[in-house]
Amino acid sequence: MDRYCVFGNPIGHSKSPQIHRLFAEQTGQTLRYDPILAPLDDFAGAARAFFSEGLGANVTLPFKEDAYALADEVSERARRAGAVNFLMKRADGSLYGDNTDGAGLVSDLTANAGLDLRERRILLLGAGGAARGVIEYLLGQQPRALVIANRTVATAEKLAQHFADLGPVAASGFDWLSEPFDLIVNATSASLAGELPPIPPELIQPGHTVCYDMMYGKGLTAFNAWAEAHGAARTLDGLGMLVEQAAEAFLQWRGIRPDSASVLATLREQLLAGI
Repeated sequence: MDRYCVFGNPIGHSKSPQIHRLFAEQTGQTLRYDPILAPLDDFAGAARAFFSEGLGANVTLPFKEDAYALADEVSERARRAGAVNFLMKRADGSLYGDNTDGAGLVSDLTANAGLDLRERRILLLGAGGAARGVIEYLLGQQPRALVIANRTVATAEKLAQHFADLGPVAASGFDWLSEPFDLIVNATSASLAGELPPIPPELIQPGHTVCYDMMYGKGLTAFNAWAEAHGAARTLDGLGMLVEQAAEAFLQWRGIRPDSASVLATLREQLLAGI
């Protein structure tokens, strides 16, 4: 049976095995997909052992840069991101790496949420790997401006310079911001600890601004609860991004695009039910 997996540490919480099982059932594909806890100090060894038989892998924290280093060839979007969340073994045994995070985010925003990002002012909070993986795709939507805000401004400035050829992107400190945005995307991990990025509520135009947290949980994330309290028109979490980036990977592995909407609906129901 064709084998696939997701690497991470920790990995027990991952919904990727369920997502790909649902994709396989829906499309009539026969495959096995397992979670693998890779050692923090030997991702390469775990990956090589898997790929002695396996065909493809998703890669989650903290191994996306390790996967980038391991791949024999990477896509241009992975090269831009400096990280890989997708590996595929080719017929000659070499490993191809890609990054589907940006495509997953934009699909969730445009197809699932129905947003038009053209000529919109977008604020991206954070300048780490999560932010780096989505900038190219956000700029591809032709926004009026994309501002990357980070506690360490120099890190945001490096990102802005790296992607400057793709569109109007600028860097900012959290405390430099004062004007409202059309869309605010939280790419920090603050919500995992129930914390907030240090930004003022004036960035939200009540009844207009949409706020998106890449994190997700049973209820509102800390960021989305804050956004709702200050009048955001809509709040969205990262569950849809997770499903959409998985659909991109499944398409490359199996040559067929699954219906992500039905799988997202199933996961959302389970999440609300506490499953």
